[in-house]
Amino acid sequence: MSNLKTRKDLDQVFPEINITSNAALSDFTNTDTGGPADWLAFPTSIEQVQQLVDFTFENDIDLTVIGNASNLIVNDKGIAGLVIILTQMNQITVSTDRIVAQAGAPIIAVSEAACTAGLTGLEFAAGIPGSVGGAVFMNAGAYGGETKDVVKKATVMTREGEIKTIENDELDFGYRHSSVQDNHQVILSAEFQLVPGTVATIRAQMDDFNERRAQKQPLEWPSCGSVFKRPVGYFAGRLIHDAGLQGYTSGGAQVSKKHAGFIINIGGGTATDYVNVIKHVQSEVYRQFGVHLETEVRVIGRQ
Repeated sequence: MSNLKTRKDLDQVFPEINITSNAALSDFTNTDTGGPADWLAFPTSIEQVQQLVDFTFENDIDLTVIGNASNLIVNDKGIAGLVIILTQMNQITVSTDRIVAQAGAPIIAVSEAACTAGLTGLEFAAGIPGSVGGAVFMNAGAYGGETKDVVKKATVMTREGEIKTIENDELDFGYRHSSVQDNHQVILSAEFQLVPGTVATIRAQMDDFNERRAQKQPLEWPSCGSVFKRPVGYFAGRLIHDAGLQGYTSGGAQVSKKHAGFIINIGGGTATDYVNVIKHVQSEVYRQFGVHLETEVRVIGRQ
């Protein structure tokens, strides 16, 4: 990482930021897989994020920003340069019919805050394991709701360290897509515009969604969530099921027998195992049905 060779060097540059070297990212991913980050930082404020972003830009250092790492596979060789995990930036503020949440806040926690405040619109997010930043980044959705339906605007930081506010219509939301992906921006926070409702009704809807999720999804196993995007005219899980791939295993990664759209870590799984299962599923579904399954999960890191 540039001319920084030791932890002491980093401590001198960033004395107030928690930074470690050669940190196992498997400790932070929902799949329990992933190689080491050269350097791993946990900023607690926008100012600290800006310091880190500016430093990596000025010194031409690779930068990767992660939230809850719930829909992510980190390759076994890890990630070069600096990895920032934003989970310590998790403040949630409720005011009238709006909620402002920092990027590292769990979207589930924002959904709970909305319910407590009697605000409806975020019930769909009651069981989504990602962060606010991740939800905006990929327009996360479930049970007929999507992040784009409730986000009024997002505050982001460019690779050059400039802070910008982007309105909903400028975020170019699509199916598991936002303009943040294309522009390589760091999401700092999001403002949600909600509607007053009845706490009991909101709670009942959230409980219903969570009960359905528990019945259908393999929540008892480490996984990266829904692996594939929904192909036009099809359901990925149904195609995988019909291809006879449920239970297919490579190493410690297995196509869930409970829900074909999930790949679980049944023990000792690696990122390579996950990628091998993904490629096999894509190949077989295409061979049998002529449909290409595009991944929803992101695979990042050294090849």
